[in-house]
Amino acid sequence: MQQLLPVAIRSILEKPARYAITRLCFFFNAICAKTVDVSKLDKLEEDVVVTLCLLEKYFPPSFFDIMVHLVVHLVRQVRLCGPVYFRWMYPFERYMKVLKGYVQNRTHPEGCIAERYIAEEAVEFCTQHLSDDLLNEAHLYVLENTEEVLPYIEQHMIHIKTAYPKFRKRTKWLQDKHNSTFIQWLRFKVQSELEEDNHGVSENFRWLAAGPNMAVPLYRSYLIKGMTNLFWLLKSNKYFLLTTRCIVVGR
Repeated sequence: MQQLLPVAIRSILEKPARYAITRLCFFFNAICAKTVDVSKLDKLEEDVVVTLCLLEKYFPPSFFDIMVHLVVHLVRQVRLCGPVYFRWMYPFERYMKVLKGYVQNRTHPEGCIAERYIAEEAVEFCTQHLSDDLLNEAHLYVLENTEEVLPYIEQHMIHIKTAYPKFRKRTKWLQDKHNSTFIQWLRFKVQSELEEDNHGVSENFRWLAAGPNMAVPLYRSYLIKGMTNLFWLLKSNKYFLLTTRCIVVGR
């Protein structure tokens, strides 16, 4: 703001008022700099007092509240605490706006923020840091710590010992083989059970066996309270208007 304000008021205010505001902007530029010359702080403190006196000549008394008075003490804070950018609250205030956008249920704002933050952190971690091997390890960890999967782990170990009878006494080899083949074996096992009888496999277990899905569903339209919804899609650098016509029958 202190960089743009002198340019914005160049052709709006009279020269004396513009001069006072510009001096105040130069003061904030000096104390907000990344490097501060300690030898110039005394001169800077004297200049800001003169600047406030100039402002009193052109602005009404109601303008001078406690916030304007605190400008006099900013140089002393720089002298005691160092550069201002180490202590200002702008990043936190911006992030508070992000957190407020997470709230969907105003009855429980803290819960909304916590759940959305955890979900966002998990998605960012998976998309940026997890390779295929790490993703499989995470999937295997979830499966082995799910109570519904424990019987399938025992079945898989029996399957390995039957398929490789020479290694049935080598515990480490069996565990490594189990870790490398269990995910794919479980996926086919659940798929075969679903084809035979769907009642024995729960919905949650079916999704766990399928594993994480990196694809994102895309919807071309949506329905809210039976209203026709129009929106634009960008495709091949051209805009297409999509319409959805719905009929809602009330009971």
